[in-house]
Amino acid sequence: MTNAFFFGYGSLVNRKTHSYGEAHRACATGWRRVWRHTALRPVAFLTAIPDPGARIEGLIAGVPNGDWRALDAREHAYDRVDLRDLDDHPLPFAPKAAIYSIPEGKHGAPSMAHPILLSYLDVVVQGYCQEFGEDGVDRFFATTDGWDAPILDDRAAPQYPRHQALSSAEIRLVDRKLDDIEARRVPLTAAHTEVLHRARGE
Repeated sequence: MTNAFFFGYGSLVNRKTHSYGEAHRACATGWRRVWRHTALRPVAFLTAIPDPGARIEGLIAGVPNGDWRALDAREHAYDRVDLRDLDDHPLPFAPKAAIYSIPEGKHGAPSMAHPILLSYLDVVVQGYCQEFGEDGVDRFFATTDGWDAPILDDRAAPQYPRHQALSSAEIRLVDRKLDDIEARRVPLTAAHTEVLHRARGE
């Protein structure tokens, strides 16, 4: 049995985006989510930052044979950091876990040039809803900073490579939460699409 686990707090909470089995709900103390961007990606993503007074829900899953290469490639804009305060999981032992975090000084606030993809947010919210219910979605929004960021509405032409189909109820949930926080949604343009395709080498 492996004792190497990742703690996902964004898209990795959505089991449809990966094939890691034996995933379990868990909580990490001392971390908070925030929307940030780096020079390595054209759009903003979630990162976790140290915060002694915070606690976030997520998903843990074993990494077979401790082989992190595939996950490290997926999370290439992040550092893999040892995670100590992990609880509310069903494992009968204390797992050796890691969390992906963008290093301090290497990330900036989202902007019109580096917006949040709605197709990415859809995936994250779908994951939290399936794992923790609508109350969990509420907690996700409450424990994430940076909602003043522009959100690029690419739902009709998803640019996130791991995008998922949402049910009508899930779409209404995402839209309602964005309305609640008065999110700034901007339309997808041909210029945005060109930049994203170029970043993916297409």
